[in-house]
Amino acid sequence: MLEAIVLLGWGRSHRTTADGELIRWGTDLARVEGQVGADVLEVAITRSGADGSGGRKRLRVNGVGRRAAALGRTLRVVLFAPEEMLLVIGAPGLRRAAIDGLAAAGSPAYADDLATYGRTLQQRNSLLRAIREEQATRDQLRFWDEAFLERGSRVVEGRLRLLGELAGPLAAAHREIAPDEAAAGALALQYVSNAPQGPGEAVRDTLTRRLAETADKEIWNGATLIGPHRDDVAFTLGGRDLAGFASRGQQRTAILALKLAELDHLTALDGRPPLLLLDDVFSELDPDRRAHLVRRIAGLPQAFVTTTTPDDLDPGLLEIARGWQVGPGPDGAELRPAE
Repeated sequence: MLEAIVLLGWGRSHRTTADGELIRWGTDLARVEGQVGADVLEVAITRSGADGSGGRKRLRVNGVGRRAAALGRTLRVVLFAPEEMLLVIGAPGLRRAAIDGLAAAGSPAYADDLATYGRTLQQRNSLLRAIREEQATRDQLRFWDEAFLERGSRVVEGRLRLLGELAGPLAAAHREIAPDEAAAGALALQYVSNAPQGPGEAVRDTLTRRLAETADKEIWNGATLIGPHRDDVAFTLGGRDLAGFASRGQQRTAILALKLAELDHLTALDGRPPLLLLDDVFSELDPDRRAHLVRRIAGLPQAFVTTTTPDDLDPGLLEIARGWQVGPGPDGAELRPAE
């Protein structure tokens, strides 16, 4: 159920990058429809490819074909799921995706810059491989270098701007849910670039310098070695990288603080709180953190919380919640009021 809501808000699943995996075995179509106020959102995926493993996706808002960004402007979603537990210690791509998604939700221009940068990177890498195979010349890189520098510098600047805006809400959320831990040092997000800026150097100037420094190595590798696609974002506590020492509890606390900061950030854009989705997260929270999360949930217009064990839910949440149960039905899983 939560995956279907995420699909309506993001235009993609948070659990897989292969759209074909969202289609039930034995069928050729997956379709999700949801109503947000007066707007109707629809995502439909049909099987594609010779083996039927691929998926062709169609997105609509009020019956009109749209891009994924249009879904996000109608249905903002903040998700806290078990997959999020890798944010602190997992691959840099996970953290880049989290920051990029949040930045794009608040800025259509950022989403456009990021998409154009991705396409430019693909073209530039293809050309670098052709140069390595002596099928193209270095002077052909000039066009793609210009596009790379323009869009790449905007992406970095957008990320830095977002991290600055998140700094206050993130530290505040951390103090609320883990005051003893916060007393020893503030929780923060630090941008880790493979093209660090020198004194008085603009982002574009830095990328220009680093492109020149890595030119020969890029051709040898047939790939672009610097740029925002290789940057990282580190969770730090008191200035130390959490990935190097954090316990599982500290990791979960940091991620929860980030999600609450996301709620505050997105609400501040236009006063419209996003939809909070919590996938079986109460089981690993201590009573104090559970109580804090319940207070936040109670202040939202709507939130969806799932669990496989109702006893894991905070009693305060059960008092204000409307319960539903997912179980087997004649045509697969069905949703019905909890007993």
